[in-house]
Amino acid sequence: MVKSDQQWREQLSPQEYAVLREAATERPFTGEYTDTKTEGVYECRACGAELFRSDTKFESHCGWPSFYDPADTDAVILREDRTMGMVRTEVQCAACHSHLGHVFEGEGYATPTDQRYCINSISLKLVPAR
Repeated sequence: MVKSDQQWREQLSPQEYAVLREAATERPFTGEYTDTKTEGVYECRACGAELFRSDTKFESHCGWPSFYDPADTDAVILREDRTMGMVRTEVQCAACHSHLGHVFEGEGYATPTDQRYCINSISLKLVPAR
């Protein structure tokens, strides 16, 4: 999905644009999905692509929604991120290349993948199961 900068600005709120298109980060413990336990599918707020499912969401107590696996291995793109004086792995939506958050490994969480996809709530839209 390719849109101009102006099209993204018209579609997204200023806060959504800052995170999704400029790789900003929402403040910890402020996002609407941080503590949500609703069953459903988490879609990209920018393009609607399915990214994560509620059955892979877990309590990491880090301040952002955490998942141990994307809904599909092709749902996200992982990119090296050397900003802020560290090396991290950025997570982007594969469909529209919007910034979602970062993925971390080897932190000791009892998850099947030993990964923590630390995702900004504002990057997501929860579609509850029916």
